[in-house]
Amino acid sequence: MPFSLKNLKHDLKDVGSNFDGAPELEFRLATDALELEQSGLCYQRIPPRYRFPYGHTHREQEEVYVVVRGSGRMKLDDEIVELGEWDAVRVPPGTWRGYEAGPDGLEIIVIGAPNLGEDRRTDVDGQRDWWTD
Repeated sequence: MPFSLKNLKHDLKDVGSNFDGAPELEFRLATDALELEQSGLCYQRIPPRYRFPYGHTHREQEEVYVVVRGSGRMKLDDEIVELGEWDAVRVPPGTWRGYEAGPDGLEIIVIGAPNLGEDRRTDVDGQRDWWTD
């Protein structure tokens, strides 16, 4: 088949509970479902005024975060940036990142490249409560 079609909200399993955070946290992985060969993709919905519980960095993967609804903030190493609808943030490999939702929540699409293949965990380092005030 020359293409793949999935609805990010309805066709993909929500694995938000895997992050041991707010019950309303939504995290849907699309990479395998769409049979992506060169990139990765996921959808996330962060509840109002909630900070995603983990920060992370990649050794090789570059990511782009696109805000599709709501607002929030993102911490990139030691810098904090404000996010609004349709903002796109490119994060290069080696940069730590974390994000939190504003008063209306935050919905984002995350695009990563290259595709990390079967052994995805070897490219990422994560830390719970990385972003503290």
